[in-house]
Amino acid sequence: MGRLPDIDETKLSSEQRSIYEQIMRARGHMRGPFAVWLRNAELCANTLKLQEMFASRVKLERRLLELMILVSARLASAQYAWFIHEPNALKFGISPEIIQAIRERRAPEFTRDDERLVYDITTELNTTRSLSEASFQRGMAMFGEQTMVELVSAIGFYSMVAMTLNAFAVSVPGGKETLV
Repeated sequence: MGRLPDIDETKLSSEQRSIYEQIMRARGHMRGPFAVWLRNAELCANTLKLQEMFASRVKLERRLLELMILVSARLASAQYAWFIHEPNALKFGISPEIIQAIRERRAPEFTRDDERLVYDITTELNTTRSLSEASFQRGMAMFGEQTMVELVSAIGFYSMVAMTLNAFAVSVPGGKETLV
């Protein structure tokens, strides 16, 4: 897995086992940041709830969420996050050309204004840790208050994911690097 050993399911507490089983039912594997976070059952349970909320219970379109995740993963060089979310981005409508540009650290040529804005906001927040008044106003005008809160919060969450993956050197299954 990287810097931590794989989860030994025979050594889990009852609280950890419950979360482990929930993740296995939903995903079929115990990899990625959840394999790290499971060392603290409460942390793992709460981050799982946040991830599930962002994936299915927010106004922010899944297409835009997956774009934001790829931009965040690329900026952090988070191999595992890219490995998991590149297929999702394609599935939810992000073009292969945009994905390739992000992978190559080139500014994509967007045809959709909402994708351009998500890219810009995600890049700005990840690189400056702040958001200019102009970017904030563009986001509010396009997305509204609730979706802007969701977008900024999701950027923060997936930055935490990337930091966790990188700090614990979580590898892509099979050791294949997806980003260079």
